[in-house]
Amino acid sequence: MGDTSGGVGKSTLTTELALALRHAGKKVGILDVDLCGPSIPRMLSVGRPDVHQCDGGWVPVYTDADKSLALMSIGFLLENPDDAVVWRGPKKNDTPPGTSDEHLSVVENLRKHRVDGAVLVTTPQAVSTGDVRREITFCKKVGVPILGIVENMSGFVCPHCAECSNIFSKGGGEELAKMTGSPFLGCVPLDPLLSSSLEGGGDFSQSFPESATFSAITKICHTLLETLQVD
Repeated sequence: MGDTSGGVGKSTLTTELALALRHAGKKVGILDVDLCGPSIPRMLSVGRPDVHQCDGGWVPVYTDADKSLALMSIGFLLENPDDAVVWRGPKKNDTPPGTSDEHLSVVENLRKHRVDGAVLVTTPQAVSTGDVRREITFCKKVGVPILGIVENMSGFVCPHCAECSNIFSKGGGEELAKMTGSPFLGCVPLDPLLSSSLEGGGDFSQSFPESATFSAITKICHTLLETLQVD
């Protein structure tokens, strides 16, 4: 899950797609390589568990009793959640934002695991889609297939009447997909219910299964499963 700018909702969509895949009966692992702003542990209400090492490296933390969703994050390795990660050189690998040395290091380290591809996230505005266009070029240069583009924050869902208003315009992600020949996975609106669920570490899909946001995320999840032909 990537893009070249911060604040478009990569961590949010990573968390919600992981939960959707888990509810679809899949075993899911999240590698949170946002070293400078690890937020996924909070979104999954994991807290500060002890992380152990084995011969193969760090052992991921399971977020549920069934051990169907595993997570590894720099957030687990900080003494204090408010600590800044002040690293430089080979120690630093941080995905958002950019297409520089950190991204190259992540791609090289994951290449041996046969990465199926990347899901790119944008918001509808031209500023954001322009950044993602550079990410698409990066993926093509390093040989990472593009599974699709998601237009996040595509409209605002009113918590009172459920009407969706286009605050940031609409259609930029879909137009970008057409221009670059990339699959378009769908639009996900801004939803206060999703925001409050993430803040509290709740499972949005279980709490609000009738919402338009849930339907959008579920559709993206099923499209990805069909694309990857996962049984």
